[in-house]
Amino acid sequence: MEVIMKMYSMTGYGKAELIDGDRKIQTEIRTVNHRYFDISCHIPHYFLHIEDAIRKLVHSHLKRGRVMVSVHIDGVSLTEKSLSTDWNMVDQYLKSLQSIQDRYDLKGNLNVDVLARLPEIFEVKEEADIESELDDKVLQAVSEAVEKVKQMRKIEGKALKADLLNRANFIENKLKQLGERRKIVIIEYQERIQERIDSYLANSSVYDESKLMQEIALLAEKGDISEEITRLESHLRQFKQIIDEEDVIGRKLDFIVQEVHRELNTIGSKSNDTWISEQIIHLKSEVEKAKEQIQNVE
Repeated sequence: MEVIMKMYSMTGYGKAELIDGDRKIQTEIRTVNHRYFDISCHIPHYFLHIEDAIRKLVHSHLKRGRVMVSVHIDGVSLTEKSLSTDWNMVDQYLKSLQSIQDRYDLKGNLNVDVLARLPEIFEVKEEADIESELDDKVLQAVSEAVEKVKQMRKIEGKALKADLLNRANFIENKLKQLGERRKIVIIEYQERIQERIDSYLANSSVYDESKLMQEIALLAEKGDISEEITRLESHLRQFKQIIDEEDVIGRKLDFIVQEVHRELNTIGSKSNDTWISEQIIHLKSEVEKAKEQIQNVE
């Protein structure tokens, strides 16, 4: 039976085109990783009244990531431009210019050429006649584009999931090796404890049992990594369970990876065994790579 990959990447791209008479509606959506959902819309000003609907539509499909939505309309213009004259401003200009002529006894005629060069007399107005059906077409184009984004993010998610599972399995296998090595290390620690006891008894004329027990307990506890291994195994089981959830899982996985890294640090600080220390370095490298991948998981 084929395993259904449910993980989604936050990287995606989708484009849709719809023809409405002599007009072509083009929609593009790009997404990249981001801790939260962050959307920006670049749409013609005459469609600003449906911007909120576009945002809600996209957010209903995409839960995390930085999302950039752009809408373009080609073809017959949706707007009509008209020129209007601010007659009040014209009157004020004429009155002021006439006052200047009178005050300084200036010659010359005030004609239309002079007035045409004066600012703020004319205003270009742009009006749009948008039918509700065209609003629906734009939203339809956005919906088709976001579906393509989801398909791309799903494909990227499959690759991410396979990579993360491989890294989790690698860490699990190394933990088994650490568990086997731990048995050898315990024997070595027992020998060291025995040497410490013999040295203590040989160089002490007074037998202090409590101090001796403290020394033994300190050595035994310092080398014991069984609790850390147990917690790591538990974290990895949770990791594999979460990776199959049909939900936004990126932040959950990131938290678990941080916990795995913390336990590995503890083992590294506890162990005096060269082989274990080397394996911890390799494991921390794998965890860092997994953490980088998880940054792009929705």
